[in-house]
Amino acid sequence: MMNCPRRPLRTLLSLLWGATLGACALVAAPAGAAPEIPATDASAMAPRVLACTTCHGKQGRATQDGYFPRIAGKPEGYLYNQLVNFRDGRRSYPQMTYLIEHLTDGYLREIATHFAALEVPYAPPPAPQAAPQVLERGRLLVQQGDAARQLPACVQCHGPALTGLSPSIPGLLGLPRDYLNSQLGAWQTGQRRAQAPDCMAAIARQLSPEEVSAVSAWLAAQPVPGGGKPAERLTGAMPVRCGGVDGVPVAGAAAR
Repeated sequence: MMNCPRRPLRTLLSLLWGATLGACALVAAPAGAAPEIPATDASAMAPRVLACTTCHGKQGRATQDGYFPRIAGKPEGYLYNQLVNFRDGRRSYPQMTYLIEHLTDGYLREIATHFAALEVPYAPPPAPQAAPQVLERGRLLVQQGDAARQLPACVQCHGPALTGLSPSIPGLLGLPRDYLNSQLGAWQTGQRRAQAPDCMAAIARQLSPEEVSAVSAWLAAQPVPGGGKPAERLTGAMPVRCGGVDGVPVAGAAAR
């Protein structure tokens, strides 16, 4: 079993671990070893992911007011891919990397399975944080895209209800505006990456700062329908190929 770190840490990392003194031994498993408790037992798995819920909230539900995103009920494949991306350096956030850098693929899958299975209600969205014309610009980009720039609409991949697609595409609702802004910005600057082809990086780089703000403001102001359950299928083919998304038809030349 890993030993909890005792050396000095950055301020934020100290706060994280100070709030989860026992979580280091619970969330981490020795390399090559399987956890003793099956992830299907939510009550047994919960103590093992205390380090996760310190930031992501009780049961991983987060809030609309914070920076950290909700992970409860997100598609299992998506959660797993993001854990691997943090561990392998495609995404950069020191606190996350520190927690999982020694965890095996199998254990990361256990964590993803646990949070994907949680069904907890979403809080109502906050009041819109932008002017009506800004929100309308965001809505048009989300629902229609921009054909002149070959910019796909968010709904074409994230589903008509924007609740994602099982098992690998996340929903976009119920997330804080600041978080949405920061992630689109991270794709634009290369701080966030995904498996090739990195479709979101290509899409985000077409957006102006004003468009990023409009999209984030509109998404953050929407209620989450149907308990946020991801769809089982899209109504049409995806307009672009995306790494880590398998088994979903891709339209036309994008499929090659």
